[in-house]
Amino acid sequence: MDSAPVFEHTGATAGRYLGESVRTAVKLLVVGHFAVGKTTFVSTLSEIRPLHTEERMTQAGALVDDLAGIEDKTHTTVAMDFGRLTLSDRLVLYLFGTPGQHRFKRLWSDLARGALGALVLVDPSRLQESFEVMDTVERHGLTYAVAVNQFAGAPVFPLEEIREALDLLPDTPLVTCDARDPASSTRALIALVDHLLTASREPEHEH
Repeated sequence: MDSAPVFEHTGATAGRYLGESVRTAVKLLVVGHFAVGKTTFVSTLSEIRPLHTEERMTQAGALVDDLAGIEDKTHTTVAMDFGRLTLSDRLVLYLFGTPGQHRFKRLWSDLARGALGALVLVDPSRLQESFEVMDTVERHGLTYAVAVNQFAGAPVFPLEEIREALDLLPDTPLVTCDARDPASSTRALIALVDHLLTASREPEHEH
């Protein structure tokens, strides 16, 4: 895979191979309902040419995929998106974007294997579609954070209202991001990584 330009906001040297100083590789899922911006998110952050498994949408798919409000969408992920982001000189993240349609949920078990956590992308105008996604994440035992993808022209709600609407636990990170913007997308991932680190330390305090 070809390399992409260096991302100044990470300080990482983008390239085909990992740096010799990298000691930790973490697998993370980028999940969310149909057309929430997962492919865009992975493409924005990946320092290598991302792998996409997109197919053109057909009339047959229109019978099962709700295109209300997203009539211009022409392609959809049918297996996964994959990208890589070097977060520091010692830590690299492997990002796996999951398909959003219910009929592809059978792929989740394979994608979730070995993942430490998930970033759940939500659309503030379609919050009700996120419940099934979060249920699936929880069934796979994944720690997660939630990022509200800020679409152009989408309604803006206070984060506390979104937290209440999604019935999130108090310690579940909830942030905003623009999947097209590397800086805000990186901050969303850092919120998840910080949450994973905090969760990994909790058992130590219990003993």
